[in-house]
Amino acid sequence: MVAIPQKVAHAAALLTALRPRQWTKNLVVFAAPLFAFSINLQSFLGSLLAFTLFCCASSSFYLLNDIADVESDRQHPVKCQRPIAAGLVSIPVALGIALILLTGALVIGWQRSPALGATITIYAILQVAYNLRLKRMVILDIGAIATGFVLRAYAGFAATGVALSYWFLLCTAMLALFLAVEKRKAELRLSQIIGGKTRAILKRYSLPLLSRMENVVTTGAVMTYALWSSGPQVRGASTPCMLLTLPFVLYGIFRYQFLSDPEEIARRSDSKLEVGGRSERPEEVLLTDPSILLTVVGWVLTVFGILLLKHRGFIE
Repeated sequence: MVAIPQKVAHAAALLTALRPRQWTKNLVVFAAPLFAFSINLQSFLGSLLAFTLFCCASSSFYLLNDIADVESDRQHPVKCQRPIAAGLVSIPVALGIALILLTGALVIGWQRSPALGATITIYAILQVAYNLRLKRMVILDIGAIATGFVLRAYAGFAATGVALSYWFLLCTAMLALFLAVEKRKAELRLSQIIGGKTRAILKRYSLPLLSRMENVVTTGAVMTYALWSSGPQVRGASTPCMLLTLPFVLYGIFRYQFLSDPEEIARRSDSKLEVGGRSERPEEVLLTDPSILLTVVGWVLTVFGILLLKHRGFIE
């Protein structure tokens, strides 16, 4: 009678180690056909496959990264609770699951299309380079994180065969850089609060530097999205009515910055761990902040509304 709860607990711990909350990052693959205005069952199934494969690939590296950093994670105030660091999942089991997930993602990706297989392969190489070296190289670590998002975005095109939008990739790159900078800012604030830098790379950053970098990529993200939504005159969206979605993007970015502001965090926080800021974990901001969720829903509904009106000939 004791074995069943133990198996359930072990399965739950293994699922937690896969970090399903971070799978929201892979939803970027669905944006590719949406930006290309190619919304049909075939594009949805293709995007769903790419999403699944990237979930498998990313989870495999979460496991491998947790195995490599198990000792340092045990010294971290939050990461010490991860299943591998806490001893809830053994290293051999985690290693075996990681290899199965990564191999399966690569094999299925190449079978689907060379472009999708190559994208997942490049993503895997990037993750290896990041874990071995890039995460300890100032600026390049942020670039590596952003590149991972761009590869996810490109996978949406590779899996569905829709026309490639360079505006979409550029905007994705700017937004990804924004999230990466915000992540480093939150980590740096947390390390300052607990009295030591848990990542060696944080010694090379300062809040003023990261704030200047944030200003650059925020401007780039807003401008590239605005230009894309301006319409076919600039080889962007097929209708300039997409400018109606710009307020959602602006509010989403500003809301994220508001939530990661040190003074706002201090007003909302009841514990040291929260003072560090949830922007260290972007997936939690997306899943837990009602305003961000409503903004995403509003953006999606507005896009579908514009596409429906364009399909019926009410707008150009």
